[in-house]
Amino acid sequence: MRIVFSEFAKLEMNDAASFYELQFEGLGDSFKSEVRKAALRIADYPRAWSPGRGEVRKCLLHRFPFSILYSIEPDHIFIIAVAHQHRRPEYWTER
Repeated sequence: MRIVFSEFAKLEMNDAASFYELQFEGLGDSFKSEVRKAALRIADYPRAWSPGRGEVRKCLLHRFPFSILYSIEPDHIFIIAVAHQHRRPEYWTER
């Protein structure tokens, strides 16, 4: 299934990658790679993660304290947020 990132999710992913890159060279690319791998898992198994708030599902990243919040649409997966797991937990609900 096709994956579509919201503009907010793209910004969040890029901001986090920039932060990690400042911490250690190459870590930003590792973060983006981890997000891509998670998005591919979601595309292959979109119903593997339970719905939380409404129909929004949450997939946790393995190596970083982030989760991907997404919804299953008729013809694609919509990534709502790439959210840090410990900061402002429900900030994305207005999207």
